[in-house]
Amino acid sequence: MRVLGVDPGLTRCGLGVVDGAPGRPLVLVRADVARTPSDWGIGERLLAIEQQVEEWLTAWQPEAVAVERVFSQHNVRTVMGTAQAGAVAITCAARRGIPVALHTPTEVKAAVTGNGRADKEQVGAMVARLLRLADPPRPADAADALALAICHIWRGGAQARLAAAQAAATAARQAARQQ
Repeated sequence: MRVLGVDPGLTRCGLGVVDGAPGRPLVLVRADVARTPSDWGIGERLLAIEQQVEEWLTAWQPEAVAVERVFSQHNVRTVMGTAQAGAVAITCAARRGIPVALHTPTEVKAAVTGNGRADKEQVGAMVARLLRLADPPRPADAADALALAICHIWRGGAQARLAAAQAAATAARQAARQQ
């Protein structure tokens, strides 16, 4: 499975593509950040992020997109920008019919390091180890995007099966009610 991980942000939006499957070695395809100048207006910044995400979707053809679920922070302005950048990535994937999953920072850290409270250095070090890299990817936003992709590869299949089972159960209940 090829997954595009997106660590949303307005100034630096981490993007990382990983190939892999549970129980198999992971392979780094590409990692970088989509950057926008802080002096640009919000519309210009979101359009620039959209263009870069679209380029990545075209170039790397992921089977799924994993986006960090925005969590509450003290700085509402930061939360809004992060949420808006994440929504752009979700919209780009949805436009192409690519499944999107949201993963919390704690879930990603736990999947990659075994500790949901790991710091950025620990996440970067484990991403480097899992992808057999000499050094952690830089900047940290790129490492976080790769961690999201890895988390989805390892956990996404199970989540998709659960969602499918829930949908089938709901459909069966609805069919039974109609009879």
